[in-house]
Amino acid sequence: MFFRLLPWEYAIRNLFRRPLRTLLTFAGLTTVVVLVFVVVGFIRGLERSLALSGDARTALVFSLGMGQNLEYSSIPMRTSDLVAASVPGIRTRFGQKYVSPELYLGTQIKLDGRDESMGLVRGVERPALLVRRQVQIENGDWPKAGEVMVGRLAAAKLGADDIELALGRTIRFEGREWRVSGVFSAAGSAFESEIWCQLDDLQQAMKRQDLSVVAVTLTPRGDLGDLDLFCKERLDLELQSTEETAYYASLQEDYGPVRGLAWLVVLLVSGAGVFAGLNTMYGSVVGRVQELSTLQTIGFARRSIVLSLIQEGVLLAAAASLLAAFIALVFVNGAAVRFTMGAFALRVDSIAVLIGCGVGLALGFFGAIPPAFRALRMPIVDGLKAI
Repeated sequence: MFFRLLPWEYAIRNLFRRPLRTLLTFAGLTTVVVLVFVVVGFIRGLERSLALSGDARTALVFSLGMGQNLEYSSIPMRTSDLVAASVPGIRTRFGQKYVSPELYLGTQIKLDGRDESMGLVRGVERPALLVRRQVQIENGDWPKAGEVMVGRLAAAKLGADDIELALGRTIRFEGREWRVSGVFSAAGSAFESEIWCQLDDLQQAMKRQDLSVVAVTLTPRGDLGDLDLFCKERLDLELQSTEETAYYASLQEDYGPVRGLAWLVVLLVSGAGVFAGLNTMYGSVVGRVQELSTLQTIGFARRSIVLSLIQEGVLLAAAASLLAAFIALVFVNGAAVRFTMGAFALRVDSIAVLIGCGVGLALGFFGAIPPAFRALRMPIVDGLKAI
């Protein structure tokens, strides 16, 4: 059975009849949706950083039983030479094998005028640029003795400003001062929150002669099984190997509870927004009881009035969602945040926009239904007498 709908412009005019109430509701909805964008951007940024950190053709060799704790791994220095000489299928370019011996650790780093902060330092040699293909030097040069090259998110990891890790600045860790010689990017991967220096330089500063990990890039025909067989045969070295993508995939699983907590925050924020919208819509509808009763008197069905009220809520929520999306894209997208694994950039991508705007529209839709039904349950005669 068909019923007559209220004109489309009726709902639009009603939004401007009470400008202060509309403005407050609009501001509240925008705030809620921006918070949703921040949390979803956190989740998407964390997932993207871990996803981009692995290379399908790269494998890692590290201490047996270390799991995902590469910073606690300790293997002999000769491991890299043994791997290069014993394992077939390693990629080679102009006689240089793609084998990168690395010393990786978390240590206290001191910046001028700041307290010490925990940072991530990786001692590397030149082949690291061959194995870590996503790393690009943006400014400055490869570090020499007594110098470091910092990732573009290293400052965020240390809770500092980028200017404090600019070229020529000095930082202090492991009892020595180091000059910043360059800044590098790594396509959004976890390496961007690290500080790189020469391997032998870091070993001297720490009085260590071991390695944490050996990264190896295989050819398309290379077999990870050969590397795994090498690790099992050299029982004296106590080694294990894994694909780099598998390593970062396991990290994603470890951070599963964190992502679950973040989604819970999204639900809680959305729920708070629904209740705020309900409160506002209740106030708006209760003040219009006489108007709604008059509409029923002149022949509009209750379902038509309910649809009109929902239309008002959805229109307001859609406008708030668009403004929130603009704010998120301008101010939230790309913002760096500190985390246990280092630092990463918040990411407001198409999925985040879809989720954020979807939550905003849902707030407008579901927030308008309960007060509309409550107001229309009042008898028409009582509604016409309401003041």
